[in-house]
Amino acid sequence: MESRNRKSGFFDNALFQIRNKIKIKKNNTVVLGSGVRIRKCNISIKGSGNTLTFENGANLKGVQLEIDGINCALTIGKNCVIGEGCYLSARESNTSLTIGNDCMFSRNVKVMTSDGHDILSSGVRINPAKNINIGNHVWLADGAIVLKGSNIGDGSIIGINAVVTRDVPAHSIAAGNPAKTIKSDVHWDEKLTYSS
Repeated sequence: MESRNRKSGFFDNALFQIRNKIKIKKNNTVVLGSGVRIRKCNISIKGSGNTLTFENGANLKGVQLEIDGINCALTIGKNCVIGEGCYLSARESNTSLTIGNDCMFSRNVKVMTSDGHDILSSGVRINPAKNINIGNHVWLADGAIVLKGSNIGDGSIIGINAVVTRDVPAHSIAAGNPAKTIKSDVHWDEKLTYSS
């Protein structure tokens, strides 16, 4: 494994190695930004030419990260918070899973660029992997699933147990299985306001 640090030093890299279960084959790269907090994660990178990037301030606990293929990329943006039980997977060849900045993933969220198995029709595979792009400041609620080929626009919210199979416009709420846009022109904030 080649490990590159952006503004972090030996100590940060050592903490990354100690706090997580890591299996990374050689000829793959992990990039750690500064101020990242990654603990109790299960990280597996198979194949070659793959890159796992944690941008500055990324905060993950109890997450499973998997890259399995050739020249795949999984990027977690700046100041993202990803909760326990989440599963992020970039598989096959030249596939990318990109998460923008300031995103919040609740517990047990799954994001996968591949079905994990071939589906054949008349001997021809009909289910290739596809890229996933999640914009900036996106909130995925508990149990949300984002499947291959989906793009989620900036500032959007994906409801509890929703299954995203297509694009979600920016500043929208999508819910259901399959997820459909149920409200537009929204904005969310980590703060919870209430009156007494």
